[in-house]
Amino acid sequence: MKAKDKLYSEKAENKIGKVMKEYGKGALHSGSKKGPVVKDVKMAQAIAISEARNKGLKAGKKGK
Repeated sequence: MKAKDKLYSEKAENKIGKVMKEYGKGALHSGSKKGPVVKDVKMAQAIAISEARNKGLKAGKKGK
């Protein structure tokens, strides 16, 4: 696979990794820190990718 074919940039992968670690510790909340704790892996992945996109990082295409 060529570098230009990567789905996520290296910085986006780092951001996603940090959010997933937060999920693993049980500290990831949906919405703000006052929101409910995320218990689903797919929801945690969606939050991680969304946060990376919001920072302007290359984090794949948004689904339709």
